[in-house]
Amino acid sequence: MAWVNLLGGDILGAVALGLLSCQGAASLILLSRLVKGAVRRPPLLPQLATPDRAGSVSVVVPTLNEVDRIAPCLHGLSQQGAVVEEILIVDSNSQDGTRELVKEAASADSRFKLMTDDPLPAGWVGRPWALHWGFLSSSAESEWILGVDADTQPQPGLVNSLVAAAIEEGYDLVSLSPQFILEDAGEWWLQPALLMTLLYRFDSSGVRAQSPDRVMANGQCFLARRTVLEQLGGYTSAAGSFCDDVTLARNAAKQGFKVGFLDGAKVIRVRMYAGMAETWREWGRSLDLKDATTKPQLWSDLALLVLVQGLPIPLTIAFWSLGGWENSFLTWQLAIGLNLFLVIVRFALLLAIYPSYAREGFSWASLSFWLSPLADPVAVLRIFLSAFQQPKQWRGRVY
Repeated sequence: MAWVNLLGGDILGAVALGLLSCQGAASLILLSRLVKGAVRRPPLLPQLATPDRAGSVSVVVPTLNEVDRIAPCLHGLSQQGAVVEEILIVDSNSQDGTRELVKEAASADSRFKLMTDDPLPAGWVGRPWALHWGFLSSSAESEWILGVDADTQPQPGLVNSLVAAAIEEGYDLVSLSPQFILEDAGEWWLQPALLMTLLYRFDSSGVRAQSPDRVMANGQCFLARRTVLEQLGGYTSAAGSFCDDVTLARNAAKQGFKVGFLDGAKVIRVRMYAGMAETWREWGRSLDLKDATTKPQLWSDLALLVLVQGLPIPLTIAFWSLGGWENSFLTWQLAIGLNLFLVIVRFALLLAIYPSYAREGFSWASLSFWLSPLADPVAVLRIFLSAFQQPKQWRGRVY
């Protein structure tokens, strides 16, 4: 009876004991992932093109009505040097002036080639179809195929640095996490919380030796050996996936190819979405990665997010308001301590992801970044909502 009284014999004590057990197990899983970041490969540094790699890369950029975002991408790609053989802009009949911008770039740099992909076949999502089209149209002389999104801003030395890292590590496919460009306060508050859902579920960029079903990838900058893509059938294995980058990477890893995910914050930037509403709507609906994940794995990941990201702040407040440390039950005190620990870890991780955000001088809006842990319950809710929904529209296409 003494142990019952000590642990908490009432209903609230039983609830605290249950949460403590589940959160304790989830916390160990989380810490086992976070600790790997201490020995990860450091961020890539820009490397100027070298003569021995001249013409070894074909770049493919899928586009659909990107006139407001593509100019920095075109400019950045034009600065990559002789390592780039060609830059194929695979456009899906843009009507907003995107094609005119590409033609203007081509007039100054002959490596730019504008092409139009065929109408979307049944079972395909637009992005992997455009990438597949570009791969099939690329020069057979190039050793590597680099998929780049139109909203990225490649920095000088990106491509050569990426190829050098792939060769050094022996990667067959490798992608980069970028440096994000945010503007208004709502973005600065919500986007880091959404990003953290990935860091909590998977190893951080630069961590080596990931299991095939836990491999991460980012299609915004995705490099693959031509011979490997040929063996994979191009992008066909990810044809219907709304997270085609992760789907393709995991399919490749399961077939024995070596896949890497590195930190590219110093070599590529991205302005993904404008404002908090668009970030919630567009990015949030693909972060569950359900198209690349088995259902048991998906739901176990969601459970972990609830326990270690969604609940710690609300539970800390709730436990404290119901007695805090003055409650004599051991489970109650341990539950408060564990949730406080998880809250501290979450705020500390802000320092870890700080370099992943571009800053051009001081901005009042950017101060919301330091309050982003308060958005964690909202971010976890977004992942749950996405897990129950299949996208019906994406980048102007209706499916």
